[in-house]
Amino acid sequence: MLAKHLGNSGLGADFLAQFIGSKELYAASYENDISEEYKAIIEGYAQGINRYAETHSNEVLVPELFPITPEKMMRYAQLQLFISSKGDQWVQRIVNNQLKFSLEVNETPRGSNTLAINSSKTKDGSTYLAINTHQPLDGPVSWYEAHLCSEEGTNILGALFAGSPNILIGVNEHLGWAHTVNQPDKTDVFALEMHPKEKLKYRVDDRYLALVPKKAALELKILGLTFPIKKKYYESIYGPTLKNKSGFYAVRTPALFEIRALEQWWRMNKANSFTEFYNALKMKALPGYNIGYADKNDTIFYISNGLIPKRAVGYDWENVVPGNTMKTLWDTTYDIEELPQVIQPQSGYVYNANHTPFRSSDAKDNPNQNHFSKDMGFETYDNNRSTRLKTRIDSYDKIDYEDFKSMKYDHEYPKPYVFSWMDLNPLDQMNPERYPDITPLLQRLQAWDRKANPASIGAGTFAIFYHQLAPLYRALPSPKIIPPASIHEALVRTKKYMLKHFKTLEVPLGDYQKLVRGSKEIPIFGLPDVVTAMASIPHREGKVKVVSGESYIELVRFTSEGPEIESVISYGSSDHSDSPHFGDQMELYANFKTKKMTLDKEIVLANALKRYHPK
Repeated sequence: MLAKHLGNSGLGADFLAQFIGSKELYAASYENDISEEYKAIIEGYAQGINRYAETHSNEVLVPELFPITPEKMMRYAQLQLFISSKGDQWVQRIVNNQLKFSLEVNETPRGSNTLAINSSKTKDGSTYLAINTHQPLDGPVSWYEAHLCSEEGTNILGALFAGSPNILIGVNEHLGWAHTVNQPDKTDVFALEMHPKEKLKYRVDDRYLALVPKKAALELKILGLTFPIKKKYYESIYGPTLKNKSGFYAVRTPALFEIRALEQWWRMNKANSFTEFYNALKMKALPGYNIGYADKNDTIFYISNGLIPKRAVGYDWENVVPGNTMKTLWDTTYDIEELPQVIQPQSGYVYNANHTPFRSSDAKDNPNQNHFSKDMGFETYDNNRSTRLKTRIDSYDKIDYEDFKSMKYDHEYPKPYVFSWMDLNPLDQMNPERYPDITPLLQRLQAWDRKANPASIGAGTFAIFYHQLAPLYRALPSPKIIPPASIHEALVRTKKYMLKHFKTLEVPLGDYQKLVRGSKEIPIFGLPDVVTAMASIPHREGKVKVVSGESYIELVRFTSEGPEIESVISYGSSDHSDSPHFGDQMELYANFKTKKMTLDKEIVLANALKRYHPK
């Protein structure tokens, strides 16, 4: 139904929602695969959403969506997890007939961080956990904070997306965890070998099978009028299938066969120990995401979690594989125990910043890359954030809590740069005297301390330069090696941009980059792929506004008295512009500060401004 709200830009999601077969999967799996306990949770959550819609009808965007049901929520969750498994990217490649795999890492400057340190490396003997996932600051997959406390034992504080019946990252009285996005190979595309004469017949070994034709019902809008249309697709034994100019291709990923992800997160919410938490992971319902974990018993843990197919050897699984043999038709995934992970390392720490799982602690504690099949497709690269975090951690013999917080809020690039999607180091090798038209800018970038402070003129120059370089970089042929000529051209454009919009070549980062909420606009820190990463889009008068990166931040110190928690979110806890909480955390966020939180229900209620019941 997204096209009903967004127009034709929603057609892609509307097609995917039908293409992945979530309706059929729900019908086949809900009754037997979902526990009675979780059915009660998700049904109660649906009642809550529907009650809110009844009493706030002016906020309902598409009335036909209501009433919300467990089926709608679970189908939506499966769609999001199919997308997080890059299923949508492969569908788009099939449609565009561009199926060759690219070795280039996505240049979109996103990132998440997690860091856990146990008592062997902390000065006060406590255990620290940083929950710092990076998401859009607004929209359907932006974080919001909630404290969920029931009379049946749940007591957890963390963050979730709209539509989730439980917390997705957070801390309870016993333990906490963070997610960061990982990139193992979870999705495959199969080229079908069609019968030379009979339509819609494809060969599998020594027999031919029939494709099952299907049609997705969509609504196309033209000149204000709505026209129902049908988009063809097919079903094969390999998975949902599309036809393009080159032939028929099927998409297969474990997310197509699993609806229990929300229940697994709920069981992670309810865990009271590492054993219970690990047993929840053994459900194997989450198709991806790194996990950084810490608990009150001083246990720290990292895993590159995911549903990764057990594939036949001898095929190029990064690219399209043959769909004409049962040899390529995988039907199992690796168990949790078979994935890269670290528990209680001698080093006393684990960390992840969307980089390789094979460097998630100190060298003696890291998972051995040689123990894992290359067909699993795990990352092997570092980035600026992972490099800085490791450098900062290794600079301390013992870490106190303020040191820990300073690591989390680090906003400096390493030397040399370690962007995983491009090499910017030729910038430092250019002789400024050879480029008289941009000498001051080049000298400034080479002398810059690489800190993304709002007051930094070097950071402001780099931010504008980065945005001017991006289109030039995308136009380069592969392999994308940036020549000095492209850097020079980007700096020429930077100079022109500064003079046009700011009338000066000395532009602090905070004058160029803003945190914007309604009519409120403040200078903000951060650049792509620093630990406090930020990505921005054009705003007004030559300025940009941040739209993703640092979003929800939760810092936890497990002590003998229980977890001490502080948190902050980029704007506030309300999307309503007339609410005092629409933007009341912006200054805290911009100044690397947090608010103290508690899991103590009595303290929360004693300090509440308002108490109410949905009835």
